Amino acid sequence: MTQQDYFGNGQWLTGTSELNQPFYILRSKFTLRSFTKARLTVLGLGFFHCYINGKRVSDDLFLPLFTDFEPRNNWPREEIVTGHRIYVPGYDVTDLLEEGENVIAVHFGGGWYAVNDERFGLPKAIWNLTVQTDDGDISFCSSRQDKISESYIPDYNFTTNAYDRHDFETQDLRKYEKDVFEKSYDDSAWANAIPAKPLDTRYLSTDCPADRLREDLSITKLSETDGISLYDTGKNCSALPYFRILAAEDETVTVDFYEALNADGTPDETTHHWQQFIIISDGQETETCPLFTWFAFRYFTITGNAVPVRVSMLCTDIEVSSAFKCDNEALNWLYEAYITTQLSNMHTGIPSDCPHLERRGYTGDGQLTCHAAMNLLNAQTFYQKWIADISDCQDTLTGHVQYTAPYTRCGGGPGGWGCAIIEVPYQYYKHYGDKQFLIAMYDQMLRYFDYLEAKSVNALVVSDKEGAWCLGDWCPPEAVVLPAPFVNNYFYIKCLYRMIEIAKLIGHTEDIGLFEKRIGERKAAIMTAYFNKWDGNFLGNVQGANAFAVDIGIGDHRTYPELVKRYSKLEEYDTGIFGTDILTRVLFEKGDGELAAKLMASSKAHSFEGMRRTGATTLWEYWPEANYHRSLNHPMFGAVTAYLFDYILGIDQPKDSSNYDSLVIAPVVPSILNFAEGYRTLPCGKVSVKWEKEDTAVKFCITLPQGVTAQFHYGDVEKELQSTENVLYI
Repeated sequence: MTQQDYFGNGQWLTGTSELNQPFYILRSKFTLRSFTKARLTVLGLGFFHCYINGKRVSDDLFLPLFTDFEPRNNWPREEIVTGHRIYVPGYDVTDLLEEGENVIAVHFGGGWYAVNDERFGLPKAIWNLTVQTDDGDISFCSSRQDKISESYIPDYNFTTNAYDRHDFETQDLRKYEKDVFEKSYDDSAWANAIPAKPLDTRYLSTDCPADRLREDLSITKLSETDGISLYDTGKNCSALPYFRILAAEDETVTVDFYEALNADGTPDETTHHWQQFIIISDGQETETCPLFTWFAFRYFTITGNAVPVRVSMLCTDIEVSSAFKCDNEALNWLYEAYITTQLSNMHTGIPSDCPHLERRGYTGDGQLTCHAAMNLLNAQTFYQKWIADISDCQDTLTGHVQYTAPYTRCGGGPGGWGCAIIEVPYQYYKHYGDKQFLIAMYDQMLRYFDYLEAKSVNALVVSDKEGAWCLGDWCPPEAVVLPAPFVNNYFYIKCLYRMIEIAKLIGHTEDIGLFEKRIGERKAAIMTAYFNKWDGNFLGNVQGANAFAVDIGIGDHRTYPELVKRYSKLEEYDTGIFGTDILTRVLFEKGDGELAAKLMASSKAHSFEGMRRTGATTLWEYWPEANYHRSLNHPMFGAVTAYLFDYILGIDQPKDSSNYDSLVIAPVVPSILNFAEGYRTLPCGKVSVKWEKEDTAVKFCITLPQGVTAQFHYGDVEKELQSTENVLYI
């Protein structure tokens, strides 16, 4: 659709041609006599708040959703991405309007569009109001008659690659006129708005949910030293903090945010991540919060005369559609920590790597965790939107898929990152039974394979873009040992297997022969380069190397037993983000769920229990006691959380099924657990499983939705389960 379809004769407006003003307030007056219904479409770039007669039109936050809005000058360098789009929010505003004079005001700027070092363009806004009356529809829209003024936010940074200047917002309350959004405000001295360049993009609607406040956290004051007060919210997460400013005129209040404390109870500066909220007081008691950024933290300090009012968790408005509990605290913690971490990294329609340092929709992190997110959250419309971002970020010249979707400068690799263009649509199909993206993106998937072929030597993927990183695995506890070509060829082969399934599903069986040929060539190349004939191992069997190999069907009769032998002795992960997931899943799939569960519940250093012991409430970017230390809010290691449900509870579907049209309940009962229970909400309804060890048997209680049956497997027992409640002793 086009701009006119959504905004009629509305114009994009801004306030200046200069680059240094990040925020504006736009106001317009219009008069109504009588009306029955009214609908508003509105956009402000980068983010916006919209008011009618002083009231917010919605509780939605951080709109519009982040997309590749329009072409930028030379970004990404020497590439032309596939597409550009922007999603237009629309609201029924009938209850906000009054007969007589009305005022619409839009506070806008910042965000991904207008301020980071890869800006798309100047801050700008557009709106259109369609009003139904007894005499027909009438419209009001943005025009150069609208009034505009600089906002009271003079300094701001949302995200950048320069680590010395990260996430902050400054509010100068001396410039904040508290009735600026009201009808009564006199804007006659304001300048008229300046028409801005229209976007070169597709205008679309979406039902992907916006960000909203989720829950209020506790606030505990821990200390006050030299005028600096330290507070604890009890939970590390993305949040919006609200403060009552009590400072005298011209005094500054500074709030700094941290993920952790040092052993002596002081804030750990390495977890500050340059997160800061600054308020310059006008001398009046005022309540305020950050308007155009969020922060990710557990602890915060206030320097200056202010007190916290509340702290509210913030994320995309997505329902948690699962629950899990067992008698192992490490596994219980893993489930809860993954939920908090994943939600904290769901903002503006993208799954991010971290909610503070980078905030980017990394295709590596996103494809790795999408199965878990689709398992445990009601995330279908969210991933519909993000798959479109992945599609948009492919280079039309070479087939290269960016490391982030939407594109921002970043790093990654040609396998674990770019293969998201196959893996995420595939997982979407498996979970929701919808082939639309498999069909629409099939040619793009083939185009990406052309890219991998072009970046290969001797049938190994050996490079990515010139001058860019070429990662394989990432974030093991010690330096990465696995060569990038080994890992990237693994992903290429894995995706070729996916493509055989996809080709059968959507009627492209003529391509299967080519896929099988490439699989054979790529497997042979890995065997030649990395297989140790003398002991059956790949690359010394470290960092999950044998698991990568077994998962794509290479090695010999010794390879898998050597894998089991190593990790039975090691009793902890030595793996990176991909290796952890692959190792755990391969063990479950091969019948060694006992060992897989022990690794997930390990109490050694490189473990989830190691995170829990520190008091963490979210998953970390690196394992405890690793060689590196950075973000404490990274979902990527949480991909294994899906296996609490796929295997320990055993809620799954046959390999050739999708949308859970058929169900298999096949619990794994490891020795480290005495009971486990939980549920998943599937398209067919809520499926609950509970098992508990008794004196001479295991008791299984399985509840299925009305009209749904399932095949039960445990040991040698196979049984058809009926609708509603099933109780078995085995």
